[in-house]
Amino acid sequence: MATELASPDHPVTSIVYCGTPEVAVPPLQALHTAGFDIRLVLTGEDKRRGRGSKSSPSPVKRAAVVLGLTVSHDPSDLATVDVDLGVVVAYGRIIKTSVLKRTPMVNLHFSLLPRWRGAAPVERAILAGDAETGVCVMAVAPKLDSGGIYRQQIVPIDPSVTLDELRAGLVETGSALLVNALQTGLGDPVAQEGEITYAEKMDPAEYELDFGRSAIEAHRMVRLGSAWTTFRGKRLKVLATDVMDSSVEDGSEPGAFDGEAIVTPTGRLQLVTVQPAGKKVMEAKAWFNGVQPKVGERFG
Repeated sequence: MATELASPDHPVTSIVYCGTPEVAVPPLQALHTAGFDIRLVLTGEDKRRGRGSKSSPSPVKRAAVVLGLTVSHDPSDLATVDVDLGVVVAYGRIIKTSVLKRTPMVNLHFSLLPRWRGAAPVERAILAGDAETGVCVMAVAPKLDSGGIYRQQIVPIDPSVTLDELRAGLVETGSALLVNALQTGLGDPVAQEGEITYAEKMDPAEYELDFGRSAIEAHRMVRLGSAWTTFRGKRLKVLATDVMDSSVEDGSEPGAFDGEAIVTPTGRLQLVTVQPAGKKVMEAKAWFNGVQPKVGERFG
């Protein structure tokens, strides 16, 4: 993306903010509360974000309007403002290098770089079973998420935490880290060290539970909030599960219901909260009472 940021020896005062989704709202609000002069907010175009034909603004645009800030959808407008620094948080678009050379930028990234560069670092950390993740304030550089690191903070991952819970914690931690970095002066960036891994954007097909893998792996997918399977040909969203350590040894195939849980090659997955197609979220016990699954019936 951009050239490496020249580190200032003084605190930042004026900024342009680039962000689009909900996760980028708290950092914007924190910077505003801290008294930074936010001269422009650059965000994604208004678009349809649900049912109906009307377009709606991005979460960042809505927040910026409430704060009385100037908003633009055009990256070239960056060249019209004179600021100390640009701050990028999940903006979602590439900014031209020519603009970035004029306006040095930092990025708030939700992982411990260089692990999980890319679009879905929090999701991939959960799926990989990582024991910890974190946030980085980093320089924007030509190669994706490769810039030097100005600030970093580790955040442990509880094995039961959901994606929404972990992300909310990371956003809170990251917002405070960002404000502190800009108030005290960025200093010199530290080069990233360690094995590089990439967090590819989640494909919708990935959310289908694969009972040919372990119960722990299926449980991790459920923690992301969009997992699903099928039962008797109908889609079943799986919102919460528990992992049962013991595996049945009666020859049951992966995906079979054993009267208590779903069999996998390693462990069993007990459904806790589900949402059948076209119905409300309900406890799995209530759903089981209605469908009366037979021992040996298959999910997926």
